[in-house]
Amino acid sequence: MKLSFQIDAGAQSRQLAVDIDSFIVAGWAGRDLAAIEHHIEELAALGVPRPSAVPLYYRVAENQLSQAPRIQVVGPHSSGEVETLVFMADSEMYVSLTSDHTDRKLESHSVALSKQLCAKPVATTAWRFADVADHWDELVIRSYIQENGSQVLYQEGTLNALRTPSDLIAGYHAGGAALPQSAAMSCGNVGAIGGIRPASSFIMELFDPCTKRSLRHHYDIDVLPEVA
Repeated sequence: MKLSFQIDAGAQSRQLAVDIDSFIVAGWAGRDLAAIEHHIEELAALGVPRPSAVPLYYRVAENQLSQAPRIQVVGPHSSGEVETLVFMADSEMYVSLTSDHTDRKLESHSVALSKQLCAKPVATTAWRFADVADHWDELVIRSYIQENGSQVLYQEGTLNALRTPSDLIAGYHAGGAALPQSAAMSCGNVGAIGGIRPASSFIMELFDPCTKRSLRHHYDIDVLPEVA
């Protein structure tokens, strides 16, 4: 999948085209294992299968990545979740944003299939990972949804609640220090404020309090009829 990013690096900003041929979604990526177990039990009560490992690495087809401003989904049961996205290009790691848009109805049958069913929106801007690595835990990730005619805060938290990209990469590659070239990984999410629910539009943001910079992306959701 060919993606294009504006690399925000001050005076060194530039355009970067990337071919992504491997996409991994890191699930259950929080640092607090007790909180993860509590969440697993909550979802199990709703019929969502327990993960076979924590964290768990889902493979999603790379052609599901999309930088379009609109996606289409079948039925009214899907919703977005903002996550950081790390990827390799020219032997360097970069960070951007993605939404792990997921079909919640199918999730009770198979989490892996529910993730594969929906497009994964990706921002069009990115940072060099090296530019934020030394204060990674201070970065703030958040999202907003359109609800009842208003923009509502849907997720917000600092990245110290989640495993670092290096930790997740090492877990996936059995100790490997870096993603393979042309690979991308989404790195987990913070909880939804007021519960997981669908919306007609989704705004996601990664804010750096040290530099006052943000990565930001917005997409709309078209709901197609679920035909029996």
